[in-house]
Amino acid sequence: MIEAQGLSKYYGPFIAVGDVSFQIAPGDIVAMLGPNGAGKTTTMKMLTGFLAPSAGTARIAGFDVQTDRIAAAARIGYLPENGPLYPDMTPMQLLRFCGEARGLARGEMEDRLAVVVEQCELRAILHKTIGKLSKGLRQRVGLAQALLHDPEVLIMDEPTAGLDPNQIRHFREHVQQLRRTKTVLISTHILHEVAQMADRVLLIHAGRLVFDGPPSRMMEHGSLEQPFYRLTGNLSTS
Repeated sequence: MIEAQGLSKYYGPFIAVGDVSFQIAPGDIVAMLGPNGAGKTTTMKMLTGFLAPSAGTARIAGFDVQTDRIAAAARIGYLPENGPLYPDMTPMQLLRFCGEARGLARGEMEDRLAVVVEQCELRAILHKTIGKLSKGLRQRVGLAQALLHDPEVLIMDEPTAGLDPNQIRHFREHVQQLRRTKTVLISTHILHEVAQMADRVLLIHAGRLVFDGPPSRMMEHGSLEQPFYRLTGNLSTS
């Protein structure tokens, strides 16, 4: 469902992402792990078509993100770290706006609105201004817009950043439910979240893929902390 082949992004002599390759099967939940500045967000932007690669290819459900961008985009739900939320809108106004931008027909729009409002538990806040909502509630709204067109692939960049422990637990449970119908790729640098949420870890450091496998294979003494330090070196300079 998600494929990166030799994916690279250069800014002059600086290598933001270098020759990253992996495949993700349908129904998998995969965590892209790495320190800040490792290249996670750049990789996700190339996978979703927001950023053109300097080399390599990205495919979603078999569609090349660059040459078949519309077909690929129709199959992606994307939640960036700072979600596409307009603070003066209400959640309902935002979802209708996104649905229209996606070209949803009227009947399909109403059906999908009902589904995502229920999925993301938005009914109580549908007509409140987004700018007045808490971080956790805004994250639910952002997730709802990513799910609105019922995509096969869900890509999320640091979705639990700034959430409290209860909100993180709720989000984790929600992701587990989504795996029934979707392939999920989540970027994070929060180690304890990875073991509880993901089937597989893609560890990126300095733009390179340095580990690809299940969390259990990366663990030492029941923890990801020491392997993370060893594979990524000095975090303060990453």
